[in-house]
Amino acid sequence: MTSQILAEAERKMLRAVEAMDRDFHTLRTGRASTSLVERIHVDYYGTSTPLNQLASISVPEAHQIVIQPWDRGVLNGIEKAILKSEIGLMPNVDGTVIRLNIPPLTEERRKDIVKTVHKRMEEAKIEIRNLRREANDGLKKEEKDGILGADEVRRQLEQLQKITDRVVADVDRVGGAKEQEVLEV
Repeated sequence: MTSQILAEAERKMLRAVEAMDRDFHTLRTGRASTSLVERIHVDYYGTSTPLNQLASISVPEAHQIVIQPWDRGVLNGIEKAILKSEIGLMPNVDGTVIRLNIPPLTEERRKDIVKTVHKRMEEAKIEIRNLRREANDGLKKEEKDGILGADEVRRQLEQLQKITDRVVADVDRVGGAKEQEVLEV
């Protein structure tokens, strides 16, 4: 049962790192990326639908995103959704496509994005520590119930701490890479 507790805790910790990495893909870095707009929800005939289900999204140049909807009637809806979103880009509608030009980031904006990266890293670390605490409680409960001996619980707690340290190092590695990408001119 204890190996189940450790395996479950590790699986949840790794999912927290994956969620943080997915969130990082939505941050602007000065280069065009389809992930900036894929998760924007558009009102499509009364239904909130992700943009990537309504249009093809491409990056023909390093500083431009082109959105080509499959239904021309949704062009205005996509434009409104982009304006409402927090990406801070102005859509240019060319009849059948929407072009988003990605301006170079200012130094101040880069620092703001780095702060956001650090904030999200800290949230992931807090989530990981909470998962560690839950696993600790589960192991101590098994000791209290007589399922495990004190020595085995101590070994399992040390193993849990090693897992936690490894996953926190992953958070730092992924966050550091994103920070370098943002600061790169």
